[in-house]
Amino acid sequence: MDAVYVGWLSILPPVIAIILALITKEVLFSLITGILSGTLIYSFASGTNPIIGSVSTAFEVMIQKTDMNIMVFCFLLGGLVYLVNASGGAEAYGKWASKVIRTKRSSLLLTSLLGCLIFLDDYFNCLTVGTVMKPVTDRYKVSRAKLAYIIDATAAPICIIAPISSWAAAVGSYLKNTGAFDSEFKAFITAIPYNFYALLSLFMVLLVCAFSLDFGPMAKHEALAKTGVLGELEEKNADKEVSAKKGHVIDMILPILVLIIIAILGMLYNGGYWSGDPALHSITAALGNCVAAQALVWGSFAGLITALCLYVPRKIMSFKEFMDNFTKGMQQMITSGCILMLAWTIGGICRDLLSTPAFVKTFVETTGLPGAFLPALVFLLSGFLSFATGTSWGTFGILIPIIIPVAQAICPDLLVASLAATLAGSVFGDHCSPISDTTILSSAGAGVDHLVHVSTQMVYSLTVAACCLIGYLVIGLTNGNLILSLVVSALCMIILILVMHKRSAAKLKKL
Repeated sequence: MDAVYVGWLSILPPVIAIILALITKEVLFSLITGILSGTLIYSFASGTNPIIGSVSTAFEVMIQKTDMNIMVFCFLLGGLVYLVNASGGAEAYGKWASKVIRTKRSSLLLTSLLGCLIFLDDYFNCLTVGTVMKPVTDRYKVSRAKLAYIIDATAAPICIIAPISSWAAAVGSYLKNTGAFDSEFKAFITAIPYNFYALLSLFMVLLVCAFSLDFGPMAKHEALAKTGVLGELEEKNADKEVSAKKGHVIDMILPILVLIIIAILGMLYNGGYWSGDPALHSITAALGNCVAAQALVWGSFAGLITALCLYVPRKIMSFKEFMDNFTKGMQQMITSGCILMLAWTIGGICRDLLSTPAFVKTFVETTGLPGAFLPALVFLLSGFLSFATGTSWGTFGILIPIIIPVAQAICPDLLVASLAATLAGSVFGDHCSPISDTTILSSAGAGVDHLVHVSTQMVYSLTVAACCLIGYLVIGLTNGNLILSLVVSALCMIILILVMHKRSAAKLKKL
């Protein structure tokens, strides 16, 4: 299938999907409608049958774009999570953690810390943090919406500023192709302080968790959580009759720990760390060459084998019960898996068939704005493209080869700031997009309805993004004054949070 150029129509499919999702609250229907609208546009533009062509193209792209490693990982991890709960390991862990974690605030801060520590891969982060921390946050009546927000806000934002991560390696590979930097790794490190969205997102998580400064829809969910209504998805979908009598803390910790260790070793292994290639004999190089999703499958399978060896010989559950619980856990991931598959499909249609990147490139080249406004413009463009396509990697992969030469030509002093703005905007769009895979996995990891997570997180994401935009305007107008830009952005965010928290608190009192 050859790509066609359809101009602004290339962004119509995700816009349709997002608007329908917000109106109907039906994510699957909305994504399917967006996909079919995209293939219909493609059929008319390419001259194929608008009915048969639209449907056949949709399924062809779906087959091409579905990452089976991630799908298998989701189902295996769903089975493992259910088994951990059924063994009583999660309940035992919650009781043990309550002796160490004695307040709601400390449970939130620990969740944030764990999210920051798992910086190798965002998929890994999303599902692991939720699995480990749900028993603790549930005990202290933290809404699942807030748990999902913390997971999401410490996934991509921490990965994009971690020098040793799959994200850093991906950015480095794109930078290498531009030839603009002597050292891609040094360029990535230099850009970290200018990545306002990642830094301010983590700062906001700290403020919200430490001082309970909730606002917007999240404030309502937190108020309901105090009454015991956590908003967990399991209330609607899960089988509540789970035997959980004999488990110990190790029944939860050991399978998850094995998963983490094997996944990390797997990334190094398939990245060539132990191969005969000297160029890959460093952790950074190996991570840059690894297939993270494949390593996650290996890790989750190892975690399942560990659980089997822990539970069945000790008669916590019979082999039949083990397999039944594993099947039930996989069933709980079906909706999330379908959303992921459809999100990949609509992103592929926009990128590969409707030439959305070409449309964005043309828009950038024809704006004619002064160089001082380039970081702010780049932040907005990358945020919009990432939001529309649901992928941050795809966005900075598209924009880095475009933005770097433009910045070199019109404002070389703002080259690093423009690079950082590209990365920051990509994470922002991905963070709040309903069709983003990390957004979907954060919902699954926290066990909350996907649209609830999107609606509660959106206000937080937009708040941070607005302050970042101010920061990038300041950095452009001051010709790269980093300290002033960061201070202005952070102060703006603190003021906005306090004002909106006060307004939300006043509204809740009236209810």
